[in-house]
Amino acid sequence: MSAPADPSAPPTTAEARRRRGPARRLAVPAGVLAATVAAFAYVGRVDPNEPGHYPACPLLAHAGIWCPGCGGLRSAHAVWHGELATALQANALAVAGYALFAVGWLVWVVCAARGRPVRFSLSRAHAWAAGVVLACFSVARNMPQGGWLHP
Repeated sequence: MSAPADPSAPPTTAEARRRRGPARRLAVPAGVLAATVAAFAYVGRVDPNEPGHYPACPLLAHAGIWCPGCGGLRSAHAVWHGELATALQANALAVAGYALFAVGWLVWVVCAARGRPVRFSLSRAHAWAAGVVLACFSVARNMPQGGWLHP
């Protein structure tokens, strides 16, 4: 049986986090959401399909190879306008990334609201798997049969 906690002792990190009000705990996730919405709103307003608004992908411009990010801005533009099929055609991997971000953000908000720490840890196996997915996506979209993956 453990001894009762000394009320004069400084609170631990977990106790201090729980004592903060929910508005204070949710301030950082709200700021991240505001920045994300602002970025999507900008891309939604300034059409990446019109030349001259954004720089060209250097890999595509110099080597003629579609990188995993090519079409990401067009995909974000389509998501902002509610055109999911167009977004998937522009860059399906980016749409999956947007969904993964949304899920991670929701987990973060729930943990923050409950006063619990949020821990997103990426194991070495997960990092390698993500690299393999990016590499396979890049190779597939540059193959003649992967023309449907071009933005």
